[in-house]
Amino acid sequence: MFRVIFAILTGLLGAMLLHVIIILSLPHFSDRDAYTRVEDEGDENHFYMLENKDDDAGLSNSDPYIRTAVCAFDIETQPIRLTAKGKVPFWSLSIYDAASNEVFSMSDRTSVGGVLDLLLASPIQLTGIRKALPPSLAQSILVEAPRAEGYVVLRTMAPQASFDDAARDFLSEAGCDVFDGR
Repeated sequence: MFRVIFAILTGLLGAMLLHVIIILSLPHFSDRDAYTRVEDEGDENHFYMLENKDDDAGLSNSDPYIRTAVCAFDIETQPIRLTAKGKVPFWSLSIYDAASNEVFSMSDRTSVGGVLDLLLASPIQLTGIRKALPPSLAQSILVEAPRAEGYVVLRTMAPQASFDDAARDFLSEAGCDVFDGR
């Protein structure tokens, strides 16, 4: 009987200790979410290419056949325009809000002519843009973001070493720029 009571008390004490440790460690982990790490890469509205080893923000590209670039954005005052073009075998784009919820995704197969040309705006901004659509957005995909802050992940494939330069050029020339209305 004494062993059963001792085992129960030891289990309860261990569970209590574990919960205290978890609660005290939460602040350390809560500011290291994906959005914060992408923000730590550098300035907003700029694609940063990820390397195969962790960078200062703790991000890396772990797939040897995929090259990845990330861009943090804030569309509170102005929308952003995402652009990229080049000869790569495949590319995909994913847009996430600050809580890491996927807002939109697409690939070269669902784009117009295999070119990335996308405008990301808030619902109010998008309503205004649609009323007087500039000619420069005639072929663009218009995407409504429910939250102002978030990040974009752009990936391209380099299935062989000979594709690596084209993949890196595609990502380094990709645009994540503030849309000025023209």
